[in-house]
Amino acid sequence: FMARIAIPIGDDFEDSELTVPRELLRDAGHEIVTVGVEAGRTVAGKRGREHVLVDARAADCDPAAFDAVVIPGGYSPDHLRTDAGVVTFLRSFGATGRTIAAVCHGPQLLIEADLVRGRTVTSWPSVRKDLVNAGAAWVDRPVVEDANLITSRKPEDLEAFCAAILRRLAGHAHDASDGAGSSADV
Repeated sequence: FMARIAIPIGDDFEDSELTVPRELLRDAGHEIVTVGVEAGRTVAGKRGREHVLVDARAADCDPAAFDAVVIPGGYSPDHLRTDAGVVTFLRSFGATGRTIAAVCHGPQLLIEADLVRGRTVTSWPSVRKDLVNAGAAWVDRPVVEDANLITSRKPEDLEAFCAAILRRLAGHAHDASDGAGSSADV
């Protein structure tokens, strides 16, 4: 089972929170599509080490064409939460019940898409109050899994974060065998 994974990305993303999951997911055979405000635009990591081309404008993407969404932190989620196309894509994807993983400041996008109410999550500590105010229960753990949501706190949690994503995607290999939940025909 090869998953098609959307990574919402904008300027000032946390470099390692993009590169580590992207490379591990690619190495596992999954397809990565970067989505953002404007297709064809190059965005820069906040540390200036990474530059990434946005593959597709989020507003033009069909959420049903993806198996998972992985949201890096840094300032990127704060920039993206003001774009209606990105927020609508994420809200619609959330309605599918498929895996959404967010690290560090990534949950800011989950708040904007109304995806955290009644859920247990974690994040960078400065996002805690925003998550609680949006109706989430916040805990301080390296990785938290609540139904389709996977959240982590910081770059040091990336190993546990990526392991949880890979485990979740591997679990979907069984779904493809019965024809339900397969994305092979998308």
